[in-house]
Amino acid sequence: MSDGPSVDEFMRHLQSVLEEASTIADEKEREKRLWQIEATLQETIIFKNRYLELKEHGIDPLRLIDPKEGDPTPPRTSMAETVMSSANNCAKCGSHMDSDLNFCPSCGEKK
Repeated sequence: MSDGPSVDEFMRHLQSVLEEASTIADEKEREKRLWQIEATLQETIIFKNRYLELKEHGIDPLRLIDPKEGDPTPPRTSMAETVMSSANNCAKCGSHMDSDLNFCPSCGEKK
């Protein structure tokens, strides 16, 4: 894998940028920027959940070629199922939260 930032680090970056964007003076520009960042955060959560789901099924999520005959195929997942699977993720930083905890172990955010 690469030495670059992780998905979780990217999500934390987006959250800090989201806070900065809320201070944009022009209302239209602020709304546009906030929408862009929120959409990016949502897509990042979807990517992370799908990546983990594929790994659980023994499928290489980063395989960029057509699978060979006999390779397992990923189960089809709707957008709603993918988004709902983020219910176990922290709303603030997106990190996985154990269902028995009432706070995020990464950032401390309460459920």
